[in-house]
Amino acid sequence: MNNVRIATVAKALPPFCRETKDILPFVELWLSGQEDRFRRKVLKIFEGAAVDKRYGIMGIEDVFTATSLEAKNDIYVREVKKLGTSVLKKALGNSGWNPDSLDYIITVSCTGIMIPSLDAYIVNDLELRQDIVRLPVTEMGCAAGVSGLIYAANFLRANPGKRAAVIAVESPTATFQLTDFSMANMVSAAIFGDGAACVLLSSEKEANGPKIVAEEMYHFRNATHMMGFDLTNTGLKMILDPSVPETIAEHFPKIVHPFLEKNGTSIEHVDHLVFHPGGKKIVQTVEELFGKLGKNIDDTRETLRLYGNMSSATVLYVLERFMSKDIGKGEQGMILSFGPGFSAQRVLMEW
Repeated sequence: MNNVRIATVAKALPPFCRETKDILPFVELWLSGQEDRFRRKVLKIFEGAAVDKRYGIMGIEDVFTATSLEAKNDIYVREVKKLGTSVLKKALGNSGWNPDSLDYIITVSCTGIMIPSLDAYIVNDLELRQDIVRLPVTEMGCAAGVSGLIYAANFLRANPGKRAAVIAVESPTATFQLTDFSMANMVSAAIFGDGAACVLLSSEKEANGPKIVAEEMYHFRNATHMMGFDLTNTGLKMILDPSVPETIAEHFPKIVHPFLEKNGTSIEHVDHLVFHPGGKKIVQTVEELFGKLGKNIDDTRETLRLYGNMSSATVLYVLERFMSKDIGKGEQGMILSFGPGFSAQRVLMEW
């Protein structure tokens, strides 16, 4: 029997916050050695990124200070531990669950390096059970929030009467490269922000919340060059191919329609789109594609505006917005995100 339900979604934000207009002077200073035309182009990218503000695990002065991979990663490790623990605590509080009732913990992050992984520290901080099943998801980038939901759904379907937590904590600001003047670094600096989210799921008989009907991954062949990080001596260096939006557009029908058909539904019957805001161009591309099908992704655009792209956590912020809406019984939603590989992850849910 398939009874996997999303019990709650919570979010937690790091302590520092800046509006884009307050970041521009720092960008100008950083680019002061570059050509005028290039400088103006980059400032335009920041101004036109459709991100009004973003949060960070460090102050903006620290973001624009050249340090080693070790120094930035130390801040990442210290701060994601705090965020991971607090966002799970918040989610458990929302649902009235005891920490020791969790059977499965999935932590998601790709913006720093830590072994043991984040889940080990959370197990200790919240005194989770000693037999809890742990799964760290580290190399799936922006798609990994949905990947975590897929792994949780598979685990819960195979194990009725259990509870799972998916915790995504990301700090793209910890990966910002001061010596990299490539367009990929400029664009990612303009769109990314830090944040954490947690989804609790259950396969208990009496579980409430939207039901996960089906989930599936889609792999683009020979597209590993499109998105990711190069590990360099100064940190994680962004790879972002400008052809991402058009590649998504090209594959879009294959990503959406067969998956829905297989599960006895169609895009006409999907009322709610929980789409990952990868950036303004991707949002516009997908908005056009969904718009032609009579759908909107307003919550996606709004999430990008308020927080920027927080890698894997962002789609869960969009999901959190839907969890607080009054949605009719039987209405369907589709969660969709794209990430390195190149891949698309999809989840079909029903209220």
